Amino acid sequence: MSDRARPERKALGLWMCIALVMGNIIGSGVFLLPAALAPYGWNALPGWGVTIGGAVCLAMVIARLARAMPEAGGPHGFVLAAFGELPAFLVMWSYWISIWVANAAIAVAAVSYLSRFAPGLAADPSAAAGLAIGLLWVFTGINILGTRTAGATQVAATALKILPLIAVVFVAAIVVGRGETGAVPPLAAGDISAGGIAATAALTLWAMLGLESAAVPSAKVEDPARTIPRATLIGTIGAGVIYLFACTAVSLLLPAAEAARSAAPFADFVGRYANEGWADWVALFAAIGALGALNGWVLLQGEVPLTLARAGVFPRWFGVTNAAGTPLRGLIAGSALTTTLIAANYSRSMTELFTFMALIATVATLFLYVACAAAALHLTASGRLMASPGLVALTITGLVYALWAFYGAGFEASAWGFVLFATGLPVWAAIQRINRLIVRPNRAAEHASAALPE
Repeated sequence: MSDRARPERKALGLWMCIALVMGNIIGSGVFLLPAALAPYGWNALPGWGVTIGGAVCLAMVIARLARAMPEAGGPHGFVLAAFGELPAFLVMWSYWISIWVANAAIAVAAVSYLSRFAPGLAADPSAAAGLAIGLLWVFTGINILGTRTAGATQVAATALKILPLIAVVFVAAIVVGRGETGAVPPLAAGDISAGGIAATAALTLWAMLGLESAAVPSAKVEDPARTIPRATLIGTIGAGVIYLFACTAVSLLLPAAEAARSAAPFADFVGRYANEGWADWVALFAAIGALGALNGWVLLQGEVPLTLARAGVFPRWFGVTNAAGTPLRGLIAGSALTTTLIAANYSRSMTELFTFMALIATVATLFLYVACAAAALHLTASGRLMASPGLVALTITGLVYALWAFYGAGFEASAWGFVLFATGLPVWAAIQRINRLIVRPNRAAEHASAALPE
């Protein structure tokens, strides 16, 4: 084991950071979300528009903070500089919870697509949960080997997961070109509502989570002042464009009733309009895409407690890395919590479990987005961060969007999110007490040593 004195290896370059951002964004959300969105019909289109626009604004906020404060060490440092230790801890505590909850949803999504090849998985919740847990620990093992190994895996998985999305867009273009649009539901005046848009925007925000992925492991990023902003913007905009075309095709051309009961809507779309052979390949690559996202999020689940431990606001036990520079203890603790979450909810159907986990993870992540946008505004107002009126307007837009997303998530999910956020308060108090107990004996020993004759 090594301690904080050992220099970190800069394992993540620009392409690995772009793959981390796009790979974490394009994961389970894009491949399983059409089933969750099916009940909302045409509301999904403006919901996607709001989500992509809001996500790009938030990405610009994080890029701006990373460029101006590369030494801050990511979101924790941004919030710390603006509001102090307690708010920064609570935000990252909530974010850490969101990661291991998200990993549960991503693992379930991967199994959902694999069920196309093993139909028994969809009918046996315990088998599906067992496979999801097994996949989680496989990628925990990959990350234990080191950040560079995890980064290389992420690049390969990101390249593979884009293939089924391109296939969907290609098939949709052929279908529309041949005039086969009879499955598209007619748009009536009352089909789109503010509540429907808000609900779909909350669900689609799940699909855009991860725009902060390059900033979280900033200590391991080469030239973070340049790499993190570029990777954040390129990855977020690229993922948004892919979503816009691929998800719109599935939403409009796959009948809502079929999408709602589908365990693999993208594969079913291709199977309906092309052939089953193509559908099997789409399902396989979709599963690979979800697993790639799982790999990226597992990487972050170890980095968050490592950052907090080295900032002195989390148990020092999490601040230790192995010979490869990997936060082994944070990885294992996060995966253990994810395992517990999957096992405790295995009786739900895969779509129900995915939707529940996705909303909880989304709300828990919103605290980070709100805090970063508020930090940027506060630092600008105090003169510590330079910004143009345009950037300030984008920051305000991102903040308003993130706050609005709490409403869109609904009362139950938002209530769970606030409860999880509040659990950080007793954890903070306990850590502060432990730190005081540790510091006092150390100071007493220092005084005793100083009193000894030379």
